[in-house]
Amino acid sequence: MQKLSINQWAEEDRPREKMMRLGPGALSNAELLAILIGSGSQDESAVDLMKRVLADCGNNLNTLGKKTIAELTSGRYKGLGPAKAVTVLAACELGKRRQREVAEERRRFDTAQAIYEYMRPQMQDLGEEEAWVMLMNRNFGLINCVRLSHGGITETAVDIRLAIKNALLCNATVIALCHNHPSGNARPSGDDDRLTQRMKKACELMRIHFLDHLIVTDGRYYSYTEAGRL
Repeated sequence: MQKLSINQWAEEDRPREKMMRLGPGALSNAELLAILIGSGSQDESAVDLMKRVLADCGNNLNTLGKKTIAELTSGRYKGLGPAKAVTVLAACELGKRRQREVAEERRRFDTAQAIYEYMRPQMQDLGEEEAWVMLMNRNFGLINCVRLSHGGITETAVDIRLAIKNALLCNATVIALCHNHPSGNARPSGDDDRLTQRMKKACELMRIHFLDHLIVTDGRYYSYTEAGRL
């Protein structure tokens, strides 16, 4: 019976599509390795090929990492040539090096000063207003920083829905809103106050902690939290 190629599998079973849908943790070792080599042979798919390679290694990635290019390309594994063997062993080496690395401690952005120091280089020389949202985890570690708008000299429209959408997409539980005043005057306007309140209500509705709204200038900032207005 002729075996199906990966392209003939149901989409939900294909390794790449499965990883995009469910994340890398949902894939087996063979499926992850199949993504690296890209294809198998006419007789077996990339996943089946890597299952066979792993079986010969006792299903142990450490044993696989000790294989040589010559062993992997000896002819026992049809479809696994030098380029694919190099890719597999390079991935194993990266895995070993990652284990030796000390996990980088995420900088905490739980104060207005920390947020200002991070955002100032991005915003200090802008001639127009921009609004950014910092998306954080519950330990105030930065997940992502997204520009929400870019606009006029005196104001810029901020789509609160976009801020909330980005927070939900990356599972952020804490956000801080930042925008600049090109005039150099950090005092908030009435529009700034109204934006702050709308953002606060939207975050409360979605159970996201609205940490602060900073107005950034070159040399100073205004924090709604420090001012006791959040």
